[in-house]
Amino acid sequence: MNRDRVELLDHAVMAKGFYRYEKFGLSHDLFGGGHTARIEREVLIRPHAVGVLPYDPVRDRVVLIELFRIGAYAARDANPWTIEIAAGMVEEGESLEDVARRETQEECGVALNGSLEYITEFYTSPGGCTERCALYCGQVDAGRVDGIHGLKEEHEDIRVFAPRFEEAMAMIADGRIRVSHILISLYWLALNRPRLRETWR
Repeated sequence: MNRDRVELLDHAVMAKGFYRYEKFGLSHDLFGGGHTARIEREVLIRPHAVGVLPYDPVRDRVVLIELFRIGAYAARDANPWTIEIAAGMVEEGESLEDVARRETQEECGVALNGSLEYITEFYTSPGGCTERCALYCGQVDAGRVDGIHGLKEEHEDIRVFAPRFEEAMAMIADGRIRVSHILISLYWLALNRPRLRETWR
C-alpha cells in the first residue's frame, strides 16, 4: 500500500486556532481487493515536533519536567499535570537538532553539552492527528538543574527535576509517567545507558 491507493474526494478547513482542524472525504484500496465506500474523517493538523531526554552520564540522572496539560484536563484526568521530557514544535528554518537544544534551554533551564543522539521518530496519534515527533537524547550536567522554567508569553509553568535513572523507571512502574514520548525515550535509554555512560564521559 502507498499514497497512490487513496482517492481524495474533497477537503475543507473546519477551524483555525492554536491548531488547525480539517475534514477529509476519501476512499482507499482494500487489502483484499476493491476499495472502500466514501469515508469522512476530521483531522487535527499539528506541526512536526521534537522531544529530547537530557541525560547526565556521570550522575546517572535524567532531566524531567512536570506541567499542566489541557488534553489530560479535557479527558477528566484526576491529575492533569504530567511528567514529560522537554519538547516543542519545529519553527520555520529550524533543524530538528536546533529544536532539541532550544527546548532543553527554555523548558529545563540547562544547555546540552554537545552530544546529541537520535532515538526515533513516530506519529503521536495517526488515527486523527498529523503530528510526528522526533526524539533525541542529549548530554547535560544535571547538577545545574533546578527551579521553574518556561516562556511566560506561552503561559508555561514548568517544574524541572533530575531523578536518578532507576527512580525514573520506577515512575513508569507506578504509573506516574504516562506520556508516550517520555516512555519511548526512557526505554531507549534503558537499552543504551551502558554505552552512553562509557562514551559520554
